[in-house]
Amino acid sequence: MSVLGTPPGRPDRLETVRHNAHGYWLGEVPAVQAAPELVGDRDADVVVVGGGYTGMWAAWHIKRLEPEASVVLLEAERCGYGPSGRNGGFCNVMWFSLPNMRQRWGDGAALEVARAAEEAAVGIGEFCKAEGVDAWYRQGGYMQVSTAEAHDHVWGKALAACLELGVDDAFESLSSPQVAERCASPAFRDGVFYPRAATVQPARLAFGLRERLRARGVEICEHSPVRRLHGSWSGVKAHTPGGVVRAKSAVLAMGSAAKAAGGPFQGRLSVASSHMVLTEPVPELLEEVGWTGGECITDSRALINYFRTTPDGRIAFGWGGGHIAMGARLHGRSELDPEVIAQTAAHLWEYFPGLESKAITHAWGGPIDASPTHLPLVLPLHGNRAFAAAGYTGNGVGPSHMVGRTLASLALDRRDAPSNLAFVDPSPPRVPPEPFHWLGGEAIRAGIQRKEQAELNDRSPDPTSSLLARIPQLIGFHIGR
Repeated sequence: MSVLGTPPGRPDRLETVRHNAHGYWLGEVPAVQAAPELVGDRDADVVVVGGGYTGMWAAWHIKRLEPEASVVLLEAERCGYGPSGRNGGFCNVMWFSLPNMRQRWGDGAALEVARAAEEAAVGIGEFCKAEGVDAWYRQGGYMQVSTAEAHDHVWGKALAACLELGVDDAFESLSSPQVAERCASPAFRDGVFYPRAATVQPARLAFGLRERLRARGVEICEHSPVRRLHGSWSGVKAHTPGGVVRAKSAVLAMGSAAKAAGGPFQGRLSVASSHMVLTEPVPELLEEVGWTGGECITDSRALINYFRTTPDGRIAFGWGGGHIAMGARLHGRSELDPEVIAQTAAHLWEYFPGLESKAITHAWGGPIDASPTHLPLVLPLHGNRAFAAAGYTGNGVGPSHMVGRTLASLALDRRDAPSNLAFVDPSPPRVPPEPFHWLGGEAIRAGIQRKEQAELNDRSPDPTSSLLARIPQLIGFHIGR
């Protein structure tokens, strides 16, 4: 456990916070017994590397499509204990990314992905109901709000794209009074609402999916890191310290580890961090501000604040402003960063000043693998039957279900609509090499942070910060939604 510093002007507010690498969600779920390590050799139709949402959804869809297919899932630690069990629990749709997708893929392909993402968000709820998984799934919708004049109506391009493509039921524009009806923060201005988004308790979803996979006959091997994977079009071999899995095809779903040296996304991802704080139960404050509909909410910064409620009336509040990890080497800072936690708590109190007398009980963080396009990526590996996925950029709960369905079709060699979605890309864009990527990324992060703070204070940003904030756009990288 880490001891947190105290933000200026907030004496004793963070001194008793439980700050660890796993956070509240994983602690709230009863512990499950670890699956055995891989010992010896196995033959399978598909080997899945990675026990987060993407790998587990891929395994789920493989068994759903072909129940007789044999699947072995290899996880380096414990299924669901990485970012899949520690995120904000936003089960979001991707309509806010429609302009970005149109620019990259064209109208038809962008609309196919957006509809598949919406089906995935709804499909997670259907899975929970059908399989009896109590993951706190609640379709309360997603509300994006402005908190500065410079951020007013930044979602205009997304709404225009929806209307131009004939989608008029995916969103609702909200005036300032309408925003206040859903959540009356003194910082909020106007907004937009996407009704089909939902929230989940992410660890409950991950553990529920894990147990349903085992019931369907998927062999899960935990504490079984893959040290080497090689193959050809005739088959793939995954080597762990305890054994080898020989399979017809492979799914690689390793998250930020996919960027590490030798990983399939080396040179194609950035790894940053996002951090969260959680309040004690405050149902009376939620009633006071009218935030009782279960909406998940974000502001409109590039370094986004995101927040949602829990069934017992807590507020989980996160900030995507953590540091860049050079070469995907996390060194623990992606999980434990007292400086960033203090800033996250300060943002929480700015938006909800009524919380200043309430306790923050938990704090944690985790890595985010971000693609240059700000969109998920599926990479067919050259020369063999292996397919890698990553790049959710902090929006993985819903899209991982969609990407898992695509990976299942690819692994089973099914030529269907999911296998042809536009994010299946054999040549995704690259990021600069280290140390230039880390140096540039940290400079841009600092510039964006200074620019947005000036905007929140109704000041004009300084020219240097404005220039740094524009660099991603100038070099073809997408920051924000």
